[in-house]
Amino acid sequence: MHRIDTENYIERVVNTYTDTLQKLAFTYLHSVADTQDVVQEVFIKLLVHAPRFQDREHEKAWLIRVTINLCKDRLRRADRQNVPIEEALTVEDGGENAALLAEVMSLPEKYRTVIHLHYYEGYTVREIATILRKPVGTVATCLARGRQRLKQQMEGDFL
Repeated sequence: MHRIDTENYIERVVNTYTDTLQKLAFTYLHSVADTQDVVQEVFIKLLVHAPRFQDREHEKAWLIRVTINLCKDRLRRADRQNVPIEEALTVEDGGENAALLAEVMSLPEKYRTVIHLHYYEGYTVREIATILRKPVGTVATCLARGRQRLKQQMEGDFL
């Protein structure tokens, strides 16, 4: 691949996946600064490792997996600063979607991740299982329990 192709490829990948990866990273990190750092690191890994992908879905799954791994690594470090979720949320559609996103983000990680991948990214349970390297049944259970918890939280807010 010569220089111009590499530049075009990176530009396409960054333009296509930045929003998705930022939203996913933010569900883990709850910090805008950490989210930006992780997404930048994902693209650096893409450049350094230059993996060959079968198709765009394989490419997207790889980027998501790397994002999740980097988020988990960052969470293990003690030196991170948190930004309150209310300050960091920037949902273009306004209050209702911001409130729903805040509720999703307050779920435990195992539920939050599958709900995000299913509802915000459009992956099927089988695809999520592949990305997370978990059994399909486990993902389906997490999705069902996450929906139930989300419903309970939302009902509690309106009582």
